Amino acid sequence: MPITIPTHLPAKEILEKENIFIMDEKRAYSQDIRPLNIVILNIMPEKQKTETQLLRLLGNSPLQINITFLRPKTHTSKTTAAKHLKEFYTTFDKISHRKFDGMIITGAPIEQLHFEEVIYWDELKMIMEWTKTNVTSTLHICWGAQAGIYYHYGVNKYALKEKCFGIFPHEIMDPSVKLVRGFDDHYYVPHSRHTDIKREDIETNSKLKILSYSEKAGVCLVISKDEKQVFLTGHPEYDATTLKDEYDRDIEKGFTVDVPENYFQNDDPSHSPLHLWRSHATLLFANWLNYYVYQETPYEWD
Repeated sequence: MPITIPTHLPAKEILEKENIFIMDEKRAYSQDIRPLNIVILNIMPEKQKTETQLLRLLGNSPLQINITFLRPKTHTSKTTAAKHLKEFYTTFDKISHRKFDGMIITGAPIEQLHFEEVIYWDELKMIMEWTKTNVTSTLHICWGAQAGIYYHYGVNKYALKEKCFGIFPHEIMDPSVKLVRGFDDHYYVPHSRHTDIKREDIETNSKLKILSYSEKAGVCLVISKDEKQVFLTGHPEYDATTLKDEYDRDIEKGFTVDVPENYFQNDDPSHSPLHLWRSHATLLFANWLNYYVYQETPYEWD
């Protein structure tokens, strides 16, 4: 699909080189078509990398999409240039009057904090409450999934004894659900987190359904029964080298960190990482956009 993004967004050049179908704002205005409006609350530290990763996956269907990037107003990013944020991002107070067809809430490296300790937690609660009436479907990723499932359904997170770090196989629990239509019985997802949500806490909640599970990484994909909220504990949007970059960074800082599981050939960091999740990541985002956003959103919001 052509994704409409600002002309000077750094991700534009990268995606063009990959032949991802994008268009800038000038061309989009000439299209006599009702585009989908997707808002991305990006709370990852390296925002430009996350922008590229998500836009790559969103740009793979015949639909036209307008992208709005959102950042917390109550938090100042230390890892993204203020100029970039000012040019390409907005804040909730400036869009709260609008309706959106879909929303993505990203992860953040803060999962070891209690939710109430997060500086922008009150703002995030307002945004998540707003999605109930102003967004057709919301996709939560990693910490965003833990925050969303806690806020909406009271399912808490728990600290892991060891970091969940690597590429893990997952089993599809119900292949009849549209979100996993076309998935193989087993598929791979990257994980990088210190906390988890318990399977039994979700299975005892009548408003939630587990769609995929890993014996090693636990619950991965959950959907609300009304299909408005999707929770994804892993990072299918990650590039092939994202976990390597994280591993190398921690080693350089002198941290004791295990090699990501099932990632490097022969589990040897001197070898190239294996990219085992690309096709299912693309399919997941395409299914979400098609079945839960495009086919459910009204043509005209009231």
